[in-house]
Amino acid sequence: MRESREASKLSLAGSLLLAHPKLRDPNFRRSVILMSLHNGDGAMGVVLNRPLGKHLGELNGDFALGPLASTPLFGGGPVQTEQLLLVAWEPQEDGFRLHFGIEPDRAAQLAGEPGTHVRAFLGYAGWSAGQLEGELEQNTWVVADIPGGLLELPQDTSLWTRVLTHLGEDWRLLANEPDDTSRN
Repeated sequence: MRESREASKLSLAGSLLLAHPKLRDPNFRRSVILMSLHNGDGAMGVVLNRPLGKHLGELNGDFALGPLASTPLFGGGPVQTEQLLLVAWEPQEDGFRLHFGIEPDRAAQLAGEPGTHVRAFLGYAGWSAGQLEGELEQNTWVVADIPGGLLELPQDTSLWTRVLTHLGEDWRLLANEPDDTSRN
């Protein structure tokens, strides 16, 4: 796709990567990835729509009684799945400020601020230098701006469908295509 090729020349930090509807890799199938880093050395982000159905307090006794105990826990991606990443979205006049990979003390401070969302991720999505650009050339990913109200939407597989369908009619049709097209 033309937009993906053009996007591969720019930094995608602060954008969303949506798995192309034909991507069947179970690590990324129907994933929505928030990109935090993208430069000549590689790229990194977290999968927003893989809730683990747990809270940070259930993962680690250090968080059980603290202000982060009820922070939702997500599978952030297939890289270093034992690594815990804390991420906060702080509202700003023109959108939000992303705090990525912050220390627990800072996350607890931000969690107490009105309108700020804090999430915990186990693992992340990562690409080596040039790898993401190659995948964009192969149309593995669809690049999207972050829609307003993103964090108020359900953070499950329906998030992928909602964001993709807002990109246009062709994407809406592909997003709603059944997994087994022979049953269509």
